[in-house]
Amino acid sequence: QVQLVESGGGLVQAGGSLRLSCAASGRTFRRDTMGWFRQAPGKEREFVAAISWSYAGTYYADSVKGRFTISRDNAKNTVYLQMNSLKPEDTAVYYCAAGWVLSSRELANEYDYWGQGTQVTVSS
Repeated sequence: QVQLVESGGGLVQAGGSLRLSCAASGRTFRRDTMGWFRQAPGKEREFVAAISWSYAGTYYADSVKGRFTISRDNAKNTVYLQMNSLKPEDTAVYYCAAGWVLSSRELANEYDYWGQGTQVTVSS
């Protein structure tokens, strides 16, 4: 049974940092694209960042570029999202996703597996 389990969310002041982790189990994810999405109340789920299976590329939404860093450890089947200089508008539930992305890594329907989400709240 494939599972993605996020951790590391919480409450932080604006300007602070958090590191999210996503532990994957059930099969190897070495060839998957791993992504992070987020969903704020009343808004659609949006792409945050993704990393290819070969480490050849990392991709970010313009809103987080320069502040967030995605990384992965294939040996541990784990993907990370380091979030620095957090802003109140970063407040959302953050979801980890995995899949063999064939077209756009920014599209949620390209991913086959999802975690349950972890809440990130940034206070002003």
